[in-house]
Amino acid sequence: MNKRTLAILAALGATTIYGLNHTIAKGVMPMHVKPFGFIMIRVLGATALFWGISFLGPKEKIEKKDWGRLLICALFGMAINMLAFFKGLDLSTPINSSVLVTTTPIIVVILSAFLIAEKIRLIKGLGIAIGLIGALGLIIYGQEIRQDAPNIPLGNTLFLVNALFFGLYLILTKKLVEKYHPFTLMKWLFLIGIFLNLPIALPEFLEISWSTLPVDVLWKIGFVVLGTTFCTYLFNAYALTQLKASTVSVFVYIQPFVGIIFAILMGKDQLSPVKIIAACLVFLGVYLVSKKARPDPLETS
Repeated sequence: MNKRTLAILAALGATTIYGLNHTIAKGVMPMHVKPFGFIMIRVLGATALFWGISFLGPKEKIEKKDWGRLLICALFGMAINMLAFFKGLDLSTPINSSVLVTTTPIIVVILSAFLIAEKIRLIKGLGIAIGLIGALGLIIYGQEIRQDAPNIPLGNTLFLVNALFFGLYLILTKKLVEKYHPFTLMKWLFLIGIFLNLPIALPEFLEISWSTLPVDVLWKIGFVVLGTTFCTYLFNAYALTQLKASTVSVFVYIQPFVGIIFAILMGKDQLSPVKIIAACLVFLGVYLVSKKARPDPLETS
């Protein structure tokens, strides 16, 4: 199996885990663990895991000129991105989160146009417009009365913030993953992430009553730390060594299918006409954004 195939499988694995995470993490918050406290658990657990396996990789030192980019990547990928998503999930629903995270490819294209002067063709521009209409429709008209979703519009808005900063993270880490081993990169990113999240997440982390947490909740926390954090960030880091950031971001559109099916099977959410229409618009937008206008022999990823 060649490296590109492994990278595709890694990206597929990461997005599948993310799809399951929408429902699993929602089942913990806020009764047992509040969203920001959950983020503290994630970064602490992932830091311990990545430093624990770092000896399996090469011994590398981060060059002085790369520390600035590393700090920004940690801020976007291990702080703002995570905080926005988990707070959004606390306020909204698993299906909403599954749909709105698929705006990441659209956001990556927009950011690429500003950051690396990538041209946006007409078909991509149309896709961006359609996808954003779907996302905004879900935010404005997707209101429900649910005890476990106290502020769905705000939660949905935070999902878009999550998608924005995850897109930035993918673009900015591309140069780093081409230069450093994923173990080296992840151990430092998550270590920095602890200190970035500390001021916001520590109060809720200290509120956790570990001795009273049910076994099923501990299992869900373990899944989020080991699966949603450790495995997905490692998988995405490896995928970026072989694929472009825009290619990796496209795998996010698999999330809603996994997330929606899992949420419905577990009885944690249900489809509505607004969700279906908004999801179709977002998926169509992502498809148009990801579609190549013509074959390009110079493209390698």
